[in-house]
Amino acid sequence: MIAGSKLERVLNSGHFAVTGELGPPKGADLEKLKEHAYAMRNHVEAYNITDNQTAIVRTSSIACGAVLVQMGLEPTIQITVRDRNRIAIQSDVLGAVALGIKNILCLSGDHQKFGNEPQSKGVYDIDSMQLIKMLKDLRDEGVFCGGEKLEGEVKYYLGAVENPFADPFEYRVDRLEKKINAGASFIQTQCIFDIERFKKWMELVRERGLHKKVKIMGGVTPIKSLGAARYMKNFVSGITIPDEIIERLKGAENKKEEGLKIAIETIQQLKEIEGVAGVHIMAIAWEEVVPEIVERAGLYPRPQV
Repeated sequence: MIAGSKLERVLNSGHFAVTGELGPPKGADLEKLKEHAYAMRNHVEAYNITDNQTAIVRTSSIACGAVLVQMGLEPTIQITVRDRNRIAIQSDVLGAVALGIKNILCLSGDHQKFGNEPQSKGVYDIDSMQLIKMLKDLRDEGVFCGGEKLEGEVKYYLGAVENPFADPFEYRVDRLEKKINAGASFIQTQCIFDIERFKKWMELVRERGLHKKVKIMGGVTPIKSLGAARYMKNFVSGITIPDEIIERLKGAENKKEEGLKIAIETIQQLKEIEGVAGVHIMAIAWEEVVPEIVERAGLYPRPQV
């Protein structure tokens, strides 16, 4: 289905796609977000707009996405099931489409107990699999979750996330297959530091032929400091950072430059893995380095499709 999405066109054309990520502010001033988006405009196909990431209250992902549309840029809004029931989700998606948003990424969302409103109630009316299926049916069948017909039609490119590093490892591909069957057309992964484990996951993906059914984009996060690497290794669930990376950063005179080199090397390795269709660069609070990473990784200029 052609949804008018540039990201969809690039992925379907066989080019190695690049997306970036923007975290909305804890306030209504979007100037910094707009600056970062403008700086990346020639280096990424689309921008993920996170949905109250880490369960911290931030400006609406849909509002930020609408601002990017006004700038002539392409957002991918994230939609979580943590904060909305099925009525609110479908309503928000219709509103997003009406505002010109063409890409939607479905996920569960970080648990509210980790955020700045730990006493809030998580909604979780549906899970992330049901979310994908619901939005696929809304788009392809023209029906709401309850069975009522939609007035007119909606078009969007539908994606989901996957974590090849969470345990139990042997079930991660099963979960990916379920998301594909539910209706995901593209997948963005958790940030990759353990490239060998990611390669093993991709072997399992190819054994089932799943790489031919969905576009997989590997997640890459540049590390700013040794402290940041140690924190992610020890305290961030679902991220695996090998000891070799810790040692590289420990021995580096310029930690930031070494972090950039690691990210660039990871991207170059991802480009060589069969079934990897692109890269999603998550440089939250370090967005200004994304153009440099893209250029040094040999992914610039971007294809015009």
